[in-house]
Amino acid sequence: MALPFRSQPLPKLRRWGIPLAFLAVALAVAVAWWSARSIAVPAVAAQTQPLLRTLQVTARVATLSRVEVGATLTGRVQSVLVREGDTVRAGAPLVELETDELRAAWLQAVANEQQAKARLQGLRTTGRVTAKAGVAQADASVLAAQAELRRGHQLVAQGFISASRLDELQRAVDVALAQQRNANAQRQANADTGTDLAQAQAQLAVARASTQAAAARLAQATVRAPTDATVLLRTVEPGQIVQPGKALLQLALAGPTQLVAQLDERFLEQLEVGQRATVIADAFPNQRLQARVLSMAPGVDAQRGSIEVKLALQAAPPTFLREDMTLSVEIETGRRPQALALPLSALRHIDGDTATVYIAQDGRAQAQSVRLGLRNLVAAEITQGLAADALVLLGPRVRPGMRVRPQAQPWHDDSTSSPTRAGGRDSDAGAALTHAVGR
Repeated sequence: MALPFRSQPLPKLRRWGIPLAFLAVALAVAVAWWSARSIAVPAVAAQTQPLLRTLQVTARVATLSRVEVGATLTGRVQSVLVREGDTVRAGAPLVELETDELRAAWLQAVANEQQAKARLQGLRTTGRVTAKAGVAQADASVLAAQAELRRGHQLVAQGFISASRLDELQRAVDVALAQQRNANAQRQANADTGTDLAQAQAQLAVARASTQAAAARLAQATVRAPTDATVLLRTVEPGQIVQPGKALLQLALAGPTQLVAQLDERFLEQLEVGQRATVIADAFPNQRLQARVLSMAPGVDAQRGSIEVKLALQAAPPTFLREDMTLSVEIETGRRPQALALPLSALRHIDGDTATVYIAQDGRAQAQSVRLGLRNLVAAEITQGLAADALVLLGPRVRPGMRVRPQAQPWHDDSTSSPTRAGGRDSDAGAALTHAVGR
């Protein structure tokens, strides 16, 4: 007897196979659709615009030099004629010492000089007349003695006098000749090249030197400014006993006002003498000053890794500048009136003067190598590898070969016009300076 037919249930895998197949197909279609779909990516255009690079540093006001002045004599201070902050001209009296003793010594030296001068004048006038008269008298005496001797010889020959009388007459001639030689010597001594005149001239020179020394010591009792200067420090008061070598005043010598800044040695390559700079004092943010790089130190500070840079103001310094005042200085180290530029955020894999950018070509992202020129904190100059108005893709998700749909966004490097500052105090004068520190 035939058994009745009984249907068997399908296996579970077979029962779910068809839906799974449909699901796989749908997933494949979705993946294909997603792969074919382009992604909207922000992009910027390489555009021609001015480009500026600057270095911002902190500087201090400094003059050419400072000096300490003091007395060269020991004495009591009679008066102090200046105060701290005063501006003095060259030769202006600063401190005066008591001068009674010094003035008396000077007056005595002047009297001695006048006495020596009178003696010299006497030798040149009455002394020469007297010497000339003495020579004439001696000549006459010699002639008279010689005549008397000749008559004596005649009288001896005639037998009127004895021969012993000739000896007396001869001695008289010898005495007259000696007096004549003495008178001539005296006249020669009073001549321009004579010894008496030379001695008198030497005595006068000594007297004059003594007068000059006394006058110099008297002048040293007044401490004067060596040149135009500003009084920075006063450490002396009237009545104080001072000695040589002790500083009484500290002066800042007048000269071109200089600004001294310490700059990181990394930026040494960007600096050149003559570069323009803008200067602002924190206390006077609305008064900008113009300066230029004056010099750079030949050596680098090994401890700080910095180099000293000096700048000179282009115009006369304003009255508000003070010694050692702190200033914010922005040095212009590079400028392009028109440069093909991109924002730094568009650059990838920067290596020295080269970088990589992503551009859209045939709907896909493609890497493009470019060469860089001038750079600041905002933008970089593109010198090779990119055309003007070319769209460069932004964003970290962009990969080579990705289907992209560029969405242009406006951008502009405002470092040449908009005051910005990276780091530092936003409330001080530095916030009014462009901060575009180059790399």
